[in-house]
Amino acid sequence: MSQSSPPAPERAGRLKRSYIRFTLRLWIRWYLRVRVTGLEHLPQATPYLLNFSHPNWLDPFLVAAFMPSRPRVFIFGPKEEEMKVGWRNRLIAWSEIAVPFKPSKSDLLDTTRRAVSVMKRGDVLAIAGEGRLSDREGAIVPLEDGPAFFALRAKAPIVPMAIIGTRWLRFGKQVTLRIGKPVTLDGLRPDRPGVAALTVRLQAAMEELLVGVQEEPPPGPFGRWVTDLFNERPWLTRAAVGSPPSAGSQSMPRAAGPKAPGEGEC
Repeated sequence: MSQSSPPAPERAGRLKRSYIRFTLRLWIRWYLRVRVTGLEHLPQATPYLLNFSHPNWLDPFLVAAFMPSRPRVFIFGPKEEEMKVGWRNRLIAWSEIAVPFKPSKSDLLDTTRRAVSVMKRGDVLAIAGEGRLSDREGAIVPLEDGPAFFALRAKAPIVPMAIIGTRWLRFGKQVTLRIGKPVTLDGLRPDRPGVAALTVRLQAAMEELLVGVQEEPPPGPFGRWVTDLFNERPWLTRAAVGSPPSAGSQSMPRAAGPKAPGEGEC
């Protein structure tokens, strides 16, 4: 096991987590108005996996800042080969709220152990199940199988959450974190049929949360800059220059989670 892939993410101390939440809330509320709905759907006495939609780079920060402080929330990601390189990676590693994984998928077993261990010890694993940024405010791309696989391995329910309003970020805009009812496992097993069945249920639950959400026009130059500050949408760049899609561009890397060890694609 490599040094950069510990068996389980460490829990940050209460003071550090409180500082991170306070700083994120202060920073986000300076630019946006945030509303959280559906908190009554969150399981009260059991860990769970939180699957959130992902229109923007800001989404994981919203989850870290505005989800309840107990149980503790860990974010699955970022997708980086080495967390000690770059100021953003070092800052994320310092925060101790992330479960990073390697884009080369050379640490699938370690990634699975770390992700599942978060829930087995009573914490929450938050994951953007699309595996990439979505391009529309009211729609998500087909989910990867990672959330279902992790949840089945941990025997934890999945809570769907739609993040509405972050596709375009303009000053004073209201962003809503809309939490849905948990998707239960109902006796499913962590094998190929079980993962596929649970993924279908989760996709339906996520789409239900986005019913009625309308697309909004892009903001002005500053809002566009904030929106795309850390966004990566290479498929849109290729389309803009008229380049043919490269191999695998229609099906993004399975960033949301690894395949079941020892099994094929789920």
